[in-house]
Amino acid sequence: MENLQDPKMRQFVEMETQKQKFQQLVYQLNDQCWEMCMDKPGQKLDSKVETCLTNCVQRFIDTTNFVVNRLESTTLPTSSSSEFS
Repeated sequence: MENLQDPKMRQFVEMETQKQKFQQLVYQLNDQCWEMCMDKPGQKLDSKVETCLTNCVQRFIDTTNFVVNRLESTTLPTSSSSEFS
């Protein structure tokens, strides 16, 4: 536990934890899009499924951008404050 006293190590651990949370979010959103859009798997995607997946992916991209921006804003060094906004 002594290694966590090192600010660089603590920052590394925090970043790795955030990466893991982000990956979990990616998998969760992929599962949601699949479950929401795929009624029954077939040889081809019909236009309804294709539109649904496109919209879901677009929401996923928007969400990803929001999360990344939020993570960046919370991990930037602050002046003597360690609280997250």
